[in-house]
Amino acid sequence: MKYVRKSLNFSLLSFIVVSLILPVVNAQQRVNVGVFSEKDTTGWQKKQFVADTEYRLIQHEGQSVLMAVSSKGASAYYREMDIDLTQLPYLNWSWKKMITLNPGNELKKSGDDFVARIYVIKGGGLFFWKTKVINYVWSFSHQKKQSWDNPFAGKNARMFAQRDASDAEDQWFYEKRNIKEDFKQLFGQDIDSIDGIAIMTDSDNSGLNAKALYGDIYFSAE
Repeated sequence: MKYVRKSLNFSLLSFIVVSLILPVVNAQQRVNVGVFSEKDTTGWQKKQFVADTEYRLIQHEGQSVLMAVSSKGASAYYREMDIDLTQLPYLNWSWKKMITLNPGNELKKSGDDFVARIYVIKGGGLFFWKTKVINYVWSFSHQKKQSWDNPFAGKNARMFAQRDASDAEDQWFYEKRNIKEDFKQLFGQDIDSIDGIAIMTDSDNSGLNAKALYGDIYFSAE
């Protein structure tokens, strides 16, 4: 598998950072990134790496959500958006796994598949190799709160097990992370803003199937 395919550091991430023209969002209590419950996908785009992950809005339990279905595929669904972390440090989202995915050894490239991921991207500007990413994943082999380097991107992309195999299928989980604090812990960096968010449900390395649902995504002051 080519390095550029999964690192999200030298393709999608660089594209997001270099082409970004949106103003920094600040001085608010909440900024929406994806309001899927209102059937709003404004600003979201798809980047296909291997085969295709299908992303589309569906009605589920009486509410609109984003469904991601992968059959040996890997596509990212992303939004370019500057967020001022001094004002809005907390990322909030909800997700549900519909099909448990066991990709094997997640420390290796062959096992770098997850039923659900949320990427938080801090760009390096024109110096794309300085781009840093936290990848919150629904892990199969790691326990919650464990972290490791991405096998494709190395230390530029840190993986963090937000959920693990013990968390049930077909059940919503609601998450909140302090992104500013997480970057300090995982990279040793104090950052004041991030440049983009990406969702990915992928199963290309393992050759399996994966399915997940994503609810609304937003940043908040607390």
